[in-house]
Amino acid sequence: MIPEVQAILLGGVEGVTEFLPVSSTGHLIVAERLIGFRDTGEVFTVVVQLGAILAVVWFYWRQLWENVTHLFQGSRRARRFWLNLIVASLPAVAVGLLFEEAIKGALFSPLTVAITLILGGLVLWWVDRRPQAVTQPERTEPDLDVITLKQAAIGVAQAVAVIPGVSRSGASLVGGLLTGLNRVTATAFSFFMGLPVLGGAGLYSLFKARHALGSLPGGSVPLLIGTVVAFITALLSVSWLLKYVSTHSFRAFAVYRVVFGALMLGLIALELLR
Repeated sequence: MIPEVQAILLGGVEGVTEFLPVSSTGHLIVAERLIGFRDTGEVFTVVVQLGAILAVVWFYWRQLWENVTHLFQGSRRARRFWLNLIVASLPAVAVGLLFEEAIKGALFSPLTVAITLILGGLVLWWVDRRPQAVTQPERTEPDLDVITLKQAAIGVAQAVAVIPGVSRSGASLVGGLLTGLNRVTATAFSFFMGLPVLGGAGLYSLFKARHALGSLPGGSVPLLIGTVVAFITALLSVSWLLKYVSTHSFRAFAVYRVVFGALMLGLIALELLR
């Protein structure tokens, strides 16, 4: 398969799954194996992930800009927004810096991803079914102003996503529901939480792997194509997810995680996935 087609497929997989609670890592592992793609130094994955992150910046640019400008104007609302985001991001940043390499070295394998997909799906199903999980009324638009500092501590849950297959989005949504956020607000805040964590990790990983940029199949053109595709598909995915969770639960994602994890286990047993 030519590198440009591979880039389109993988960019689409990354963009669609990055902000859904289904583990983009698991999907990329399967997709790369199926199409025979070799990601030298994980450069491709890192760069296209930045494309998906830029989609959230684009989607929320007005709200982000207002919170930046209002912060310098002394707005308590803007100050609370940034403080919540910092508190939510710190656990994942700390765990990532201290333990990510060790955890990936010990646990990064299709088997680990398959198991955590299934376990994560069961946890998501259980949390979403709890009648006491949500204390805020459900609504069609997120209300980030109601998030307290205590609820912002759901970043601890996000930090668990350093384990491959857990899903950063899935972990943060579980944390949001457990602290009483409604689905739409928990989903929107999960998007914002991903900006400093995924953006910082992506730029750092890109810097470390900068020397491997020239060794990618097809060179820089597939990399650019994959990034653009990830940006577009992530933009569509984020928009769709917010509308979906305003009228649906997360249970369909929980079932999907279990089924996809079981599929991975089957491929591993058949030695089609290693």
